[in-house]
Amino acid sequence: MNTTVRFWTPIYRRFYKPNLVIIHGSGGDTRWQFLQQVGYLSRNFNLYLPDLLFFGNSYSKQQDRSYVFQAKQMVQGLKRLNLDRFSVYSVSYGAYVAYWMAEMCPRQMEKLVIVSSGIGWNNMEEREKQIRLVGRSPKELFMPATPHDLRLLGNVTLCRGNLLNWVPEFLLQRYLNETLIIWGDQDKIFPPFLAYRLQRHLGSKARVEIIKDTGHAVYIEAPGDLNRLITTFILGHC
Repeated sequence: MNTTVRFWTPIYRRFYKPNLVIIHGSGGDTRWQFLQQVGYLSRNFNLYLPDLLFFGNSYSKQQDRSYVFQAKQMVQGLKRLNLDRFSVYSVSYGAYVAYWMAEMCPRQMEKLVIVSSGIGWNNMEEREKQIRLVGRSPKELFMPATPHDLRLLGNVTLCRGNLLNWVPEFLLQRYLNETLIIWGDQDKIFPPFLAYRLQRHLGSKARVEIIKDTGHAVYIEAPGDLNRLITTFILGHC
């Protein structure tokens, strides 16, 4: 077997609940990134949480490391799980994968939530300036190889607190459906102006929500706000 994708799925699928696929970012697998969200979101959704390839227990013998390859494997996995309709909540690196999934299966994907992701950031001068500000390229930053790198990741992704105090012991083609873009106003990796730039690119079906006093790791610093925004958006509440 060349490729294996591990999904965390409901023990019992409730057909009266909509399906929500949650795609993690870099820096860890899906188990710990969404620890503070799974309980709340599972009240209203059937949750499907894959480990992206080369994270957690998902792996491949293929040399392809592109977002497109990741997206293809996610889509194939969802087909095997017999999900014909679903929404996606994606974070940072995972949003790049979700964006390609939306292009591959636009009829199956009902709504898309993008949190703190640099999709569409094509201005190289702006990107280089941000890299100099952080002191690492995004690839180096999100794949920490040393304790120092891990501390740096914590410092730039969080606006408040310390990532190491939180980690649990276990351990662009236009998308035409509705999209919710969520950002922390203190994001040091992908500046908040990118949220509005992405909104302009996606058009009238996209809207932006900015969470105050929050950095790049919104799911750690403001899980309650994030949970409420995701739930009301996907269920169509005001």
